[in-house]
Amino acid sequence: MSAVAQSVDANAAEADAQQALTDGFHLIIDALKLNDINTIYGVPGIPITDFGRMAQAEGIRVISFRHEQNAGNAAAIAGYLTQKPGICLTVSAPGFLNGLTALAHATTNCWPMIQISGSSEREIVDLQQGDYEEMDQLAIAKPLCKAAYRILHAEDIGIGIARAIRAAVSGRPGGVYLDLPAKLFGQVMDAAAGTRSLVKVIDPAPKQLPAPDAIARALNVLKGAKKPLIILGKGASYAQADDEIRALVEKSGIPYLPMSMAKGLLPDNHPQSAGAARSLVLKEADVVMMIGARLNWLLSHGKGKQWGSEPKKFIQIDIEPKEMDSNVEIAAPLVGDIGSCVSALLDGMGGDWQRPPAGWTDMIREKVEANIAKMAPRLMNNNSPMDFHGALGVLKTVIKERPDAILVNEGANTLDFARSIIDMYKPRKRLDVGTWGVMGVGMGTAIAAAIETGHPVLAVEGDSAFGFSGMEVETICRYNLPVCIVVFNNNGIYRGTDVNPSGSSDAATTVFVKDARYDKMMEAFGGVGVYATSPDELRRAVNEAMDSGKPTLINAVIDEKAGTESGRIGNLNPQSVVAKK
Repeated sequence: MSAVAQSVDANAAEADAQQALTDGFHLIIDALKLNDINTIYGVPGIPITDFGRMAQAEGIRVISFRHEQNAGNAAAIAGYLTQKPGICLTVSAPGFLNGLTALAHATTNCWPMIQISGSSEREIVDLQQGDYEEMDQLAIAKPLCKAAYRILHAEDIGIGIARAIRAAVSGRPGGVYLDLPAKLFGQVMDAAAGTRSLVKVIDPAPKQLPAPDAIARALNVLKGAKKPLIILGKGASYAQADDEIRALVEKSGIPYLPMSMAKGLLPDNHPQSAGAARSLVLKEADVVMMIGARLNWLLSHGKGKQWGSEPKKFIQIDIEPKEMDSNVEIAAPLVGDIGSCVSALLDGMGGDWQRPPAGWTDMIREKVEANIAKMAPRLMNNNSPMDFHGALGVLKTVIKERPDAILVNEGANTLDFARSIIDMYKPRKRLDVGTWGVMGVGMGTAIAAAIETGHPVLAVEGDSAFGFSGMEVETICRYNLPVCIVVFNNNGIYRGTDVNPSGSSDAATTVFVKDARYDKMMEAFGGVGVYATSPDELRRAVNEAMDSGKPTLINAVIDEKAGTESGRIGNLNPQSVVAKK
């Protein structure tokens, strides 16, 4: 063989050897794709910039944000909407910490999410030798999420990602942290062995069937009720057991009260909806069945004056046994997944179920109709500047005419009024601040809702809430998403009329720049900005935006005197009283 031929063969053999290798970058990408995870939300930077590029090249949709917390909020709501873990990708140390708020938020709300963060090398971190962005991220993350793992070797990537996926979605869903030291990405191994090391997660969220005696106990408690009530929580919405839940409500004839993110599981105008009679039904009900709802602060922990003076019996459906008796005694705990529990209740009811007494359902219906009639004139005003009722009356009609649109909502007054005024007609169409009531979720949530569903999004934001994530309007424009943002601008937190009690020229702590033009922010990035001072102007602007699908921000001028301290939850943040000298 000639020297030239030998050289060619050697080069071919070397090329074959190179082709037979893979690295950490591609093993992570392949593991995600194998498990049908095709979208990543994150912020590029050291050491994950190249990973983002490679993932994009391999067909994964990589949505880059301006701040990791907003990317994390997007991943969290993606998990809620899809029942697959939303993926947030961050850099190390400060970027990791930024994403961690959203990871904890996802865990608190029981939404599946995985935060993948690059990190410094273990040997340097453990000896505290001062590496770039040195931080023991795994230790920090553990108390704030459902599970936390670190992968040190390329051959463990497949099993590590599989464990993260299963932990995120099984049982009660939640957030998982996955720590990937920088050197892992570049580790090389045999390609065939790498492929064999990947794991396709089988049945990651198996059904958990309720015990037959627990079903019988719950049905017996219901049969003894004179004034039964069903409370639907966002867990019921996450479960996507929509048909079964509707069948249970309608077959039982029991009035239901939806928590804010459960609105639309059954339409808010359904004859059994007690949403407009919340105070009445909570006080008067004698048996309360909670489906995917928890007796936390949002329900006054199941006790106190909101619940009236008469004793109540609770039936609770939850996949987590420890949730039972968390605040009050649960007379009939039903442990299992919501779909299985609801189906078992339906089967146990048989064909001769006794519906609630007419006196109870008629009383609720009368209260609902009276409250709706009382509210109607306030929603039809055309004041300029607007009050919350006039502006939300417009948006109520917009959603009624577009039931497939997704409503994102956050703020103080903007949230409190909107969740009682704007009716929803389909499940998982209302996305808001969740269990923590946390500000700043709006833009990340709106972006993920548009990405994951393809439906138009109406984001109704208080001006304070918008400030936490407002820079993401650039992200909305960059990806040309069908998001219409309405900023309720009343010049401050709660209202824009406070004054500095010291007499200083500094603004009061709750006051913003007067007459700020948030609409100009959207125009700066190529979107549509609109300035609206009346309900009529707001109606025209929102309808045009929703019809066009163009990124739009409407600066809705709200009377700065219209707000109230802490919205309707004044007892949680009482306005301080300054003692007279």
